[in-house]
Amino acid sequence: MVLLIAVIVGTTITANIAVATVSKNRCYSSVETIPYRRVGLVLGTSKSLKNGNPNLYFKYRVEAAAALYHAGKISHILVSGDNSVKWYDEPSDMRDALIAMGVPNSVIHLDYAGFRTFDSMVRAKKVFGQDKFTVISQRWHNERAIYIGQKNGMDVIGFNAKDVKLRKIGVKNRIREILARTKMAFDIFFGKEPHFLGDPIEI
Repeated sequence: MVLLIAVIVGTTITANIAVATVSKNRCYSSVETIPYRRVGLVLGTSKSLKNGNPNLYFKYRVEAAAALYHAGKISHILVSGDNSVKWYDEPSDMRDALIAMGVPNSVIHLDYAGFRTFDSMVRAKKVFGQDKFTVISQRWHNERAIYIGQKNGMDVIGFNAKDVKLRKIGVKNRIREILARTKMAFDIFFGKEPHFLGDPIEI
């Protein structure tokens, strides 16, 4: 048990250092300074919280994607999220929000099997044929996505959506992110694949 705990703690520390190192200088917060990439990948989250209130993570991510598109910094948007049950559809919610912000439906592409960040990133390459793109989420999330991309032979930069300042939600997500990076390290080490791949889809 002691050895197992030591392995987990060591992996957690190593993973967080590695993510910070790989993603350094690859995350942008300014529309003006971020380089052009043909495709922007928006990482999914729910439109609403469990209490029915709007999810600000969702709001800020789609706003960031729309801002990049309207500034000419991306030409296509791939929205990747969970649609594992009929009544829950993150990609369609993101598409609808983007259209409401003036993004043409014709440039929006939906990945319904982005059940988690690892799946979204690997599917972007293996299903949608993208190995050089901009990932769009909050900074801490972009850093992990960039690391996953680098480990899978992708050239990825991140555009940082506005973060959520609510203390309770923010702390919860930071703890979750630490654990997610640990799991990511084990997934990469053991060569884990996404839940689903499938036939190539051209963007």
